[in-house]
Amino acid sequence: MDINSIYSEAKGLSSEELRDDIVHHLYERSRELCSESVSYNKTKTDKKTEKLDQIFTSPIWGFPIMIAMLGIIFYITIAGANVPSSLLASFFSYIEGYITAFFNAVNAPDWLHGVLVLGLYRGSTWVISVMLPPMAIFFPTFALLENYGYLPRVAFNMDRLFKQVGAHGKQSLTMAMGFGCNAAAVMSSRIIESPRERMLAILTNNFVPCNGRWGTLIVLASLFMAANVASGLKPLVTTAVLVGLVLFGIIVTFLVSWLLSKTLLKGVPTHYTLELPPYRRPKFFDTIVRSSLTKSWTVLVRAVKVAAPAAVLTWIIANIHIGDASVLQHLVGYLDPFARMLGLDGYILLAFILGLPANEIVLPVLLMGYLSTGALTEVDNLVDLKQIFIDQGWTWITALNVMLFSLLHYPCGTTLLNIYKETKSKKWTFFAFLIPTALAIIVPFIVFQTAKLMGWI
Repeated sequence: MDINSIYSEAKGLSSEELRDDIVHHLYERSRELCSESVSYNKTKTDKKTEKLDQIFTSPIWGFPIMIAMLGIIFYITIAGANVPSSLLASFFSYIEGYITAFFNAVNAPDWLHGVLVLGLYRGSTWVISVMLPPMAIFFPTFALLENYGYLPRVAFNMDRLFKQVGAHGKQSLTMAMGFGCNAAAVMSSRIIESPRERMLAILTNNFVPCNGRWGTLIVLASLFMAANVASGLKPLVTTAVLVGLVLFGIIVTFLVSWLLSKTLLKGVPTHYTLELPPYRRPKFFDTIVRSSLTKSWTVLVRAVKVAAPAAVLTWIIANIHIGDASVLQHLVGYLDPFARMLGLDGYILLAFILGLPANEIVLPVLLMGYLSTGALTEVDNLVDLKQIFIDQGWTWITALNVMLFSLLHYPCGTTLLNIYKETKSKKWTFFAFLIPTALAIIVPFIVFQTAKLMGWI
């Protein structure tokens, strides 16, 4: 096709449509030239890849398959992590008994036992028992999909959606990494060449729930959203709720990306050519070992490093009294009126504030406040845990708003630090904190006020 015919067809097309049209003609002409001079026989692998791509990248089936894959991963993680988490918690509780006996044997002061055992030890071991089993399942399962060659197909499917909101298709890959750790996902945004689109990926990555938030989301979904179903169906209902939350987070990502691309980060989305690799049989052992030992261990060490000081701080403010109440209770009193407008309470809001270094400690800090134990508390079973929440006036709307707040609120301290390192800008780091915080206030407020108007509470 000559340039004149291309020009005549291009009249009335947008710049993006014109670019796609030109690329299409280039590929068609290249195929014609190759067919005239090059003899090429497709292998069985090529034919298999093309057939699978017709399904996985289909405009009709591509997205339902993506959602189904996500649900399967979540179901495997939820169903498989409960027993190991309970075993780890029991093991650490057993060890704590010997540590406490040692402190008693050497006549250590109560405050030292409180700081080191009830604060530091319990805080760190809670993070390990809650985080390690899900990570040991989630990361290898996700890595198998990556090794199989499916993730590039996800990027291909998401590319057209991200282009519509002014972002880059590679953002889907950074989003996928955010399921494990938002801090690592911020660093992975380097694969996006455009500074503007890289900033979009950095500012919106927090709307994908990281591993530190899975514990809170899974527990609350199981206790309140799957409360009235048969025990065998609870993992399915919990999975459905989590998939719904993730989809809502993705919708928020698109909305915020679109708003930023029209305001603070104006520009035209850049194009890139994504080469889809052939499907290949995953190396199960190598993939599982690599994911478990490298990714899981790295994230776990980071979480413990930030959770341990936070646990000590929590113990201190819960045991220092001013008048008849602890510092923690005074802080709760200041926060409670504002938190009530969001369908939360002061204890919940304070738990999220103290959880800034690590989202993993939000739930144990919340329990500590409710039970007024002055220590990070472990509960024997989920029935007891739900009763504690109900005694504090929780309803399913409270649980929903806590999950929404957890999904949308500001990044953890490590992620904020990585954002500053990547952007070299206090302004953009502040926006990375401000945007999700504003949404975490607005969305629960709307949900709570709507529930009141509808008479649900």
